[in-house]
Amino acid sequence: MITAVYFWKVPTRAIPFAIWSMALDRRRLRAMPGVSFAKMLGCGKGETFTPSDADAHRWGLLVTIEESQVDKLDSSPLVTRWRKRSRQEFRVLMDPIACHGKWSGKEPFVTGIKGFDGPSRVVAITRARIAWRKNLSFWKSVPPVVQALKENPGLIAAIGVGEAPIGLQGTFSLWESEEALKEFAFRSAGHKGAIVATTKQKWFSEELFARFRVKEIRGDL
Repeated sequence: MITAVYFWKVPTRAIPFAIWSMALDRRRLRAMPGVSFAKMLGCGKGETFTPSDADAHRWGLLVTIEESQVDKLDSSPLVTRWRKRSRQEFRVLMDPIACHGKWSGKEPFVTGIKGFDGPSRVVAITRARIAWRKNLSFWKSVPPVVQALKENPGLIAAIGVGEAPIGLQGTFSLWESEEALKEFAFRSAGHKGAIVATTKQKWFSEELFARFRVKEIRGDL
């Protein structure tokens, strides 16, 4: 199994198509051959990682799929419709290295490798279901983490992702190396503070953190 993520930037005239497709494409994506897990994603600008960050011009999908079916997914009517209406497409194919937690009650990524030799970029995906009464306190805690993230020299790009504007939020970040990601995750004061606060405040009713080795990138994020 392999994980594929697409992000599209669409012009203003295509926003109604994007909103409509977000509702319809969920079932279509999950019904594709070889798919074991799939999500349609709204996106943020990567500035605050709060609902105010929502970007109506960028949308995406994430899918865990048999590697033999990747080309069929890429040429499928679903992906082709998005591609025709977008002004920019980004696609990354990834192997999961580690995954902790669940997404919609499932363990979505099959981790077949424990690490890897040689240089490689990595992706981190976080996802959380925020307890409803904890939304405000969670958003107030975000700025120090965002600042620490942006200051990390190993970060290539980061955007917010979510299945809904409120309560189901996450991040997608691309890094120069696994060591750069670990430097932020385990040694950044801002991120370590957020981990402590998460335990203390009990912000999340469900959470997931996954790390991937990048196999192939096409386009710009």
